[in-house]
Amino acid sequence: MTTRIADVIQPEVFTDYVIHRSTEKSALIQSGIVANDPEFNNLASGPNTIINMPFWNDLTGDSEIIKNEGDLTPGKITSSKDVARKQGRARAWGANGLSALLSGDDPMGAIADLVSNYWNRQDQAMLLATLEGIFKASNMKTKVLDITGEKGTDALLDGDSFIDAGQLMGDAKDLLTGVMMHSAVEAYLAKRDLIEYVKESEQSDRIPYFMNKRVIVDDGMPYDTSNKDSSMYLFGSGAIAQGNGSHPNIIPTEIDRNKMSSSGEDYLINRRIQLLHPRGVKWTEQSVAEEFPTNSELATGTNWTRVYDPKAIRIVKFKFKTIPAETAENSTP
Repeated sequence: MTTRIADVIQPEVFTDYVIHRSTEKSALIQSGIVANDPEFNNLASGPNTIINMPFWNDLTGDSEIIKNEGDLTPGKITSSKDVARKQGRARAWGANGLSALLSGDDPMGAIADLVSNYWNRQDQAMLLATLEGIFKASNMKTKVLDITGEKGTDALLDGDSFIDAGQLMGDAKDLLTGVMMHSAVEAYLAKRDLIEYVKESEQSDRIPYFMNKRVIVDDGMPYDTSNKDSSMYLFGSGAIAQGNGSHPNIIPTEIDRNKMSSSGEDYLINRRIQLLHPRGVKWTEQSVAEEFPTNSELATGTNWTRVYDPKAIRIVKFKFKTIPAETAENSTP
C-alpha cells in the first residue's frame, strides 16, 4: 500500500502547524527584530492590498512662561499616515521531492519542518529586499552610517564603529536587539574574538552574538570580495511588523494529485498572505506591475518614504570595510 501526502496531511491542521514551526524557527522573530501580533494578523486578513495606518505626530512648540495677564497660544496636534503593503506568495511541491520523508515516525512534522524552513528563508529574502528599498528612499539618509570613505583603520568594522552606528538611534539605542550580516563579516568578527556563541538550550544550536546583539547571518547581505566593502543592519525591538493573513478564497494549504501521470504524482501547495512592514516607512506603490510586489519591486527606492521621526525608525544601516582602505585599493587588480 502506497502512502500519499493526503494520508499524512490535513490542510487546516498543517497550515497552523507550519505557522507555529516557522515562528519557533525564525531567527528574525526570536531576535525581536520581527514582531507578530493579532492586530497585524487582522490587517493582513482584511480587504485591499494597501493598508493605511494613521498615527498622531508628536507635540511640538516651546512652552510659554506664565504671565500675570494675557492668553496662552494654543498649539495643535497633527496626524500622518504609515502605509503597509500586503505580500502574496505561493509555492507547490511534487510528491517525489517529499516522498523520502513519508516513512518517518512523524511525517507531517518532517514535511512541516521543511516547509517552515523554506518560508523562513523566503521571509529573510523579502526582508533584505525591503531593507534595500527603504534605504534608497530619499529621506532615509540620516539612518545610514557609512565609514567606507575613511582612511586606513578608520574605515574598519570594530566595536567602536559599531557603537557609532547604534548612536544613530540616539537615546533609543538600548532598543537594539539584533544585527544582520554576511557570513564573511561574521567570520571576520569571530577571528577577532568579537563574536560570542551562546547555546541557549540543550537542543539549540550555538547562537552568535555581537556586542550583546543577536546575529542573523545571511549571504544575501551585500559583500564586495574585491575591496571588502560590506553592510549590516542594526534592528530595534519590533522594527518589522509581521502579520499572517487569511482569506476564504485563498486556500493556504491544498493537496492535489495528477491521476494522468504515468506513476501518479502528489502535490503539496502552500499560499501565504502576509505583512512584513518596516514600521514608520510608508509604501508608496509607485512601481508595481502585478497584484503583489516582487522582491525587485520591494527593493525599489521610489516605492518607499519615511513618515516617522528618524529616531523612531528602529533600523540602522552601517557600511564599512573589513580591510583598511589603502590595502583594499592596492589589492585591486
